[in-house]
Amino acid sequence: MKYKTKFQIMRDHIVAGNWKMNNDLAETQELLGKLKLQMVKEPEATVMVAPSFTNLYPTFQSLKDTPVIVAAQNMHESEKGAFTGEVSASMLKSIGVTTVIIGHSERRALFNETNDILAKKVQAAIENDMTVIFCFGEELEDRKSEKHFNLVEKQLKESLFQLPQSVWKNIILAYEPVWAIGTGETASPEQAQEMHKHVRELLNKNVGKEVAEATSILYGGSVKPNNAKEIFAKEDVDGGLIGGASLNAVDFLEIVNSF
Repeated sequence: MKYKTKFQIMRDHIVAGNWKMNNDLAETQELLGKLKLQMVKEPEATVMVAPSFTNLYPTFQSLKDTPVIVAAQNMHESEKGAFTGEVSASMLKSIGVTTVIIGHSERRALFNETNDILAKKVQAAIENDMTVIFCFGEELEDRKSEKHFNLVEKQLKESLFQLPQSVWKNIILAYEPVWAIGTGETASPEQAQEMHKHVRELLNKNVGKEVAEATSILYGGSVKPNNAKEIFAKEDVDGGLIGGASLNAVDFLEIVNSF
């Protein structure tokens, strides 16, 4: 579902569920069955789910007659080669998957993915005409030392701002305040809006006004049914990248329906 900003440019409402390393095939099929049964025919947001690699094709097959988009959680920057355990863009496309999450905080922190590596992954995805959900955000120490705005600017500048305006239609941004995920700290809707506004201003400055107004920016800081509506009501928050709550069909759909 799209809506008009004050500049009359269409921007998507998006709710994407990142299932991470959860759910075997049977559990995936059970969750998909509940989603299909309980989801309204025309939700007020574009809905995406990102299962594990082993369940991508079964999920795509299960959802191909629904409006739900299937996304991969990661991909390699190379087309092919001696990269044991990796998956390329063309492999994803061969099973019908054309959306991929790149730069998730866990990939950055646990698998040492740098801004340079992520720039190469984004470029590979764009060259294969895929949609990218690009994640960025700061750790708690960055927030406490008030370096969060500069850090986010560096992440976006080094991985995305080299892209021409023409390909930004394939880019969705997802802000992850890592300090507010599983730490006991809580990010307020106002803090989410503050960063989303900052990012849109960076887009305006570095890419252009039209891209800034047309690019969806999702919030990925522990969105749940009890806070989704308030967060999504903020002017520059266009949806959410949902972790744990997306593993429960009722909770996930309640978040989707917050629009």
